[in-house]
Amino acid sequence: MIKLQKHIFLIGFMGVGKTSTSRELAKELNIKETDTDAMIVEMEQRSIPEIFETSGEAYFRQKETGILDILAKQEACIVSCGGGMAMREENVAKMKKSGTVVFLQATPETIYSHVKSSTQRPLLNGNMNVPYIRQLMEEREPKYQAAADVCIETDGLTPRQVAERVVEALQ
Repeated sequence: MIKLQKHIFLIGFMGVGKTSTSRELAKELNIKETDTDAMIVEMEQRSIPEIFETSGEAYFRQKETGILDILAKQEACIVSCGGGMAMREENVAKMKKSGTVVFLQATPETIYSHVKSSTQRPLLNGNMNVPYIRQLMEEREPKYQAAADVCIETDGLTPRQVAERVVEALQ
């Protein structure tokens, strides 16, 4: 078993499986896991779509940065990050300072199959289709790659299998 000295930050596009993988990792490593989006929802007492609608994306992104400051003071755990977390260099620097950044990757088709029935994805509202997802992924890919200490392909794998690959990559 790995004794975590630093956080493990799971980054990647929405719907890639960060949350389900973090749950499996937490079980496998017997440590706490948290989800940055869930932390924001709890602090704000409103859903992510509500935050985007009433306060805007910039406000939400500022909250993400604040969450990283909170996590930096906490005991090492698995952190499932919102899909946009790695888009800000400030966030990437904070993640790298307090942990290892693991980029989970999947094809746009896989992402679509995971998110197609969700109403909780403000950036996809009105654009729930593979071409739009591909375009957004291509825009974000360089930032994900730049942030990553480790990259894991998730296509065709269960969250448990992805978690096992993360553990192997970190050993």
